[in-house]
Amino acid sequence: MNTVLVTGIAVLDHVHRMAALPEGGRKHRSTAFAEVVGGCAAIAALAVARLGGQAILATRLGDDGPGRAIRDALEAEGVDLGPTVTRGTTPISSVMVDDSGERMIVNFPGAGLADAPGPLPGADAILTDTRWGGVHAMAHARRLGVPGLLDGEPPTDPEAARLATHVVFSAPGLAAFPGGLDAVPGEAAVTDGARGCRWRDGDWMAPPAVEVVDTLGAGDVWHGAFALALAEGTGRAAATRFANAAGSAKCANGGGGLGAPTRTQVEALLA
Repeated sequence: MNTVLVTGIAVLDHVHRMAALPEGGRKHRSTAFAEVVGGCAAIAALAVARLGGQAILATRLGDDGPGRAIRDALEAEGVDLGPTVTRGTTPISSVMVDDSGERMIVNFPGAGLADAPGPLPGADAILTDTRWGGVHAMAHARRLGVPGLLDGEPPTDPEAARLATHVVFSAPGLAAFPGGLDAVPGEAAVTDGARGCRWRDGDWMAPPAVEVVDTLGAGDVWHGAFALALAEGTGRAAATRFANAAGSAKCANGGGGLGAPTRTQVEALLA
């Protein structure tokens, strides 16, 4: 079993389903509600575990009810939270998802949380988001000589991008990064929903078409799947197809980040 170390943010999401996203200063009514684990790093780690890899998560949680809920949910999925630092108040998000699967997010980023990760373990690949510990994680990947993948959400630290072997931006992340893909010394790409992924030296690779329930966490699942493929020694093109299928399967499953697919679901889409 190949190991992926993931560093970054974990959040407890309060997810409301709505006919349409809210507008204006008035009361709105949701049709369904769920409390689920969210955050780029947490969902990526969950995806790695669901897809058959060993996931290690270095994040920062509060010593509170939301923090314990996140820890319990991830450990039940087999995610190792050994390097996680517990201090302060856990981040929480309110998420509204409309009938088309689009979402609106309001995030409380937490308070009094750890400034930086502690010592990190070895792994076959390392994935980090831009929320916490990115430079630390990518420098660690360099020392280990393993792939280092940066999830390029804004704001993207140029030093983390310089250290990473692979940087995969969201469309907003790329738009906000000075110099674009050409400013990244390693492999660089952008993902953009149903358009899929485009590497700097290639064309768009579209994901499998599915009936979308919700898109919440799809990008995080994509990065987790791509990192696991790198850890397994998969080439870039095949790893991209694998990640595209994982992102599509998540959108079809719904359930926010807890809709991260199994390996069987992804292989069925690839077939």
